[in-house]
Amino acid sequence: MKTPSFAASTVAAAPYQVPAQTRIGHVHLQVTDLEKSLAFYVGVLGFTLMQRFGNQAAFISAGGYHHHIGLNTWNSLGGPLARKQGAGLYHTAILYATRAELAGALRQLVVASYPITGSANHGVSEAIYLDDPDGNGVELYWDRPRAQWPLAPTGEVQMYTRALDLNGLLAEA
Repeated sequence: MKTPSFAASTVAAAPYQVPAQTRIGHVHLQVTDLEKSLAFYVGVLGFTLMQRFGNQAAFISAGGYHHHIGLNTWNSLGGPLARKQGAGLYHTAILYATRAELAGALRQLVVASYPITGSANHGVSEAIYLDDPDGNGVELYWDRPRAQWPLAPTGEVQMYTRALDLNGLLAEA
């Protein structure tokens, strides 16, 4: 695809800021085995399969949206797993509406004996970390209400990383 060119005089000089209502619509992952990926994202995490194109691609969703996650093997069928070192996707973050919903996801991971690679209380959120079958990082998290976010004396949000009480979280499932 050719990049369009624009005359400098037609481009506004004011700094642009993404509108506050902007959201990340979906992530599309290259996977090595569509069946293994569907077993994880649908079978373990509970997404719904919305559409499938043979063994080449699938689109999955929460709540009937056309897709939140696309999975494809177009350039990756049988290839190597995702790299942990170097540039690339660090993780896909899946946001749950409540702590109880995150607890339900944790319960499902425990029932499925799916390995968790980490967890954290970030002050503004609580998170569980794991890898999908291709080694892509996945974060399952919920945001605390803004009124509960820790603030520095200057009034700025003060995030941190502390231990997350997984047993306490699991008790809410």
